[in-house]
Amino acid sequence: MPGTNSVENWKPKFNPWLIAVVVALAAFMEILDTSIANVALPYISGGLAASQDQGTWVLTTYLVANAIVLPISGWMTVIIGRKRFFLICIGLFTASSVLCGLAPSLPILLMARAFQGMGGGGLQPMAQAIMADVFPPEQRGLAFSVYGLTAVVAPALGPTLGGWITDNYSWHWIFLINLPVGLLAFVLVTQLVEDPPFLTRKRLRDSRFDYLGFSALALGIAALQIVLDKGQEDDWFGSHFITTLSITAVVCLSFLVVWEWFEKDPIVDVKLFKYTNFMTSFVMMLMIGVVYFSSTILMPQFLQVLLGYPAEKAGLVVSLGAALLLVELPIVGVLTNKFPAKYLMAFGWVALSIGLYYSVKLVSLEISFKTAAFIMVMQYLPLAFLFIPATTASYIGVPQSKSNSIAGLVNFARNIGSSIGTSIAQTVLVRKAQFHQERLSAHTGTGDHNFGSLLNSLAHSQQLQSGVGKADAQNGALAQLYRTLQGQSSVLSYMDAYFLLALAAGTMFLLSFALRKNDPKTTEQHAAH
Repeated sequence: MPGTNSVENWKPKFNPWLIAVVVALAAFMEILDTSIANVALPYISGGLAASQDQGTWVLTTYLVANAIVLPISGWMTVIIGRKRFFLICIGLFTASSVLCGLAPSLPILLMARAFQGMGGGGLQPMAQAIMADVFPPEQRGLAFSVYGLTAVVAPALGPTLGGWITDNYSWHWIFLINLPVGLLAFVLVTQLVEDPPFLTRKRLRDSRFDYLGFSALALGIAALQIVLDKGQEDDWFGSHFITTLSITAVVCLSFLVVWEWFEKDPIVDVKLFKYTNFMTSFVMMLMIGVVYFSSTILMPQFLQVLLGYPAEKAGLVVSLGAALLLVELPIVGVLTNKFPAKYLMAFGWVALSIGLYYSVKLVSLEISFKTAAFIMVMQYLPLAFLFIPATTASYIGVPQSKSNSIAGLVNFARNIGSSIGTSIAQTVLVRKAQFHQERLSAHTGTGDHNFGSLLNSLAHSQQLQSGVGKADAQNGALAQLYRTLQGQSSVLSYMDAYFLLALAAGTMFLLSFALRKNDPKTTEQHAAH
């Protein structure tokens, strides 16, 4: 075939590592923004005279728009070219970030967040796809360690940075800081990034817009994301709103898969799931999102809600684990080029399962900052052994022309997994706290000898220390015991959440061995074009 050699031997004009840093910068800006806004919600709601419930739409609006763009980013590159699409996303994200920072009211902020989510939806997959193409297969694992710095470290640093900015400046700056970073990324991408020949050729083909597929995707993803964000708040299927959206999501997404399978120009390339490695990596990324983001929010939330830590200090607990990942990710990137991905991932899931299970033993109301940081280190260190091999394995055996679609779907899996994990974690905490409170309350009756003795002892102490009457001392002692009961119930709910995550991680150990042809020493990394 004419031109085949030029396509196969194509190399970027600039150093691939320079390109990797540049595209990672854009992705880091976007991923950081998804977590940095979480801690600022109370400030945003107060500043715009909105209720806390209304303020949560600042997150939901962004996530809905982001989730819709992610799976169609591969199709978008076919229509307008990858570099052009990447630049449009950077420009849209940067401009809408400024609009978010200057928004005078909640409706304008929500509109700006929707545009920000649309722009951000293309940054992650395009950064990953560009790295996959500019590096040869034998260097791809190490290259993805650079991308791992954005996808894994950024969410960990977001709460700390967001807390610091809102405490020392104002919530407006969590959006405005994107302006210089976005402008720098736009200029550098314009100068350094180019589309490979096979993408340029494919871009020129005529392609019909799949209106029905896009409608099913947009409606299904929007419904699913709202269900995950608002489900616990609205009592799940006790709410007609959540029930209706759940049915809508199931019907639309099921229809989408069937429709796109037979569509000539699909907006989502669902036929990628024919490749075992891609399908396995997709599930792995989904579960990485579930487990990783759940564990990331649990400890800072525990410290803030139960121990009264300020947001900035609670975020610092996560930072040590994130700092160690900076060192670990390149090492695992090298290992990915020497050992089969399935063995690295199997080790990662086992280590994560053990770390999460050990967390159950350490969580208590007497936990120190040092112990909390140690818990996060145990949960963070295995992530490099999961993220890089899963990302690398998703490309093995798949035609190189599919790299954009792979990146879009793999990043979609991780993002939607994070929403699922966050939703499950919050539901477990609330429901299990209620369950344990009922169980513990059974031992607080007047007929329970131990409870009666403790109550009398506390009441007597309050009489001696405060000089109050017997009745007031009795009420004060009851209030103190009730606070203790609530605290212990909450601790038990966090222990249950960690145990469930440990069980999920242990189960994924078995799926690691579903990967095929993933030995970097002996196998082809791509199928034929």
